[in-house]
Amino acid sequence: MDAMHSLTDHFLIAMPSLKDPNFFHGVTYICEHNAEGALGIMINRPLDITLGEVLGQMKIQSELPEVQQMPILLGGPVQCERGFVLHKPLGQWEATLDVTGDIGLTSSRDILEAIARGEGPERCLIALGYAGWAPGQLEQEMAENAWLSVPADERIIFETPYAQRWEAAAALTGVDIKRLSSDIGHA
Repeated sequence: MDAMHSLTDHFLIAMPSLKDPNFFHGVTYICEHNAEGALGIMINRPLDITLGEVLGQMKIQSELPEVQQMPILLGGPVQCERGFVLHKPLGQWEATLDVTGDIGLTSSRDILEAIARGEGPERCLIALGYAGWAPGQLEQEMAENAWLSVPADERIIFETPYAQRWEAAAALTGVDIKRLSSDIGHA
């Protein structure tokens, strides 16, 4: 797969007809897409746990209320016990996937320790689990009309309220997603 067809740094927006409960009305930020498959983090599924709870389980101390109350998201149905930090700027962390040169996905403890001290990245989203696709699987799902894709907008990742992210991401395509048909058109 060449960079021209890669969906890295794109949103995958679940079509209204996608009934899989893991992705229903979901928005996934694609962090890597190549011939080996794809990896993304869902950005609109807050869980009923906070970063303070996660840090407590990891024996990381934080006295900062904004850190304690930060919501944790469900990043996807794969490895739900594993944590990921989607962040900007990229920074220098132990285990980071460089997504855009400015946005990174980090899975190492050092970034959580920095966030707990108030020294983490300027913007971040913390998720448990990720969404993954085998080689060719995402392309097949796109052909089956399961997803819309559009270049990502970091304001939706880091600023838009969670409940508005599905419609906001879809609006980037210029369509009202609630009016889309689930039928696949063939010329």
